[in-house]
Amino acid sequence: MKEYLKRCLEQMGITCSQTQLEQFEAYRQLLAEWNEKINLTAICEPKEVALKHFTDCLCGLPWIPEGAKVIDVGSGAGFPGVPLKIMRPDLSVLLLDSLNKRVVFLEELISALGLSETTALHSRAEDAARGDLRERFDVATARAVANLTVLSEYCLPFVKIGGIFLAYKGSSGMEEIAEAKNAIAVLGGSLEEQEKYCLPDSDICRTIAVIRKKKETPAKYPRNPGKIAKNPLK
Repeated sequence: MKEYLKRCLEQMGITCSQTQLEQFEAYRQLLAEWNEKINLTAICEPKEVALKHFTDCLCGLPWIPEGAKVIDVGSGAGFPGVPLKIMRPDLSVLLLDSLNKRVVFLEELISALGLSETTALHSRAEDAARGDLRERFDVATARAVANLTVLSEYCLPFVKIGGIFLAYKGSSGMEEIAEAKNAIAVLGGSLEEQEKYCLPDSDICRTIAVIRKKKETPAKYPRNPGKIAKNPLK
């Protein structure tokens, strides 16, 4: 997998050291081991993990400033937070997930890979965003968690004014972005950039939205999950 991942990243203009490649391989192995115990991902074949998870996660690198404090909301198996941290040791990363079993996996992963300034927290986003973590981060990331309108309500409250929310979306991401613009504005954000990209040696296309935090998120957001689901922001 290591040589394939190295080749994929080179095609994306990303240089990966041997140490980082070893970390990615250890990550893949631990993911496979834990996936037999709990459902972390349906993508298990080594080359598919390298392409559809690791390479895809790293497409957000150009927008993350040096030394940024990052929160990965709904981190799951650690995507995109852990691949970003492997490539950018300067980052401080908090991996947030609502399922304790996944958090236990993330804690073992952090330890196995020797990732400093990286922690995992068991909490729902709407609870964590109402406490000390509110508007404390330079960057919030989320990948394959929810529709962008809903996702923005979960993520933007964590971002400090001037920071960004990076939303990793699928091939239909442009449509989601268009539908979410008003909700993003209500939450204090503004769409700064949207980019469609294709993964190397494949016909897999994805979208990333870069949302800049312009003003404080109103105190009533995020609402409880029931209200968010029944009455998404327009």
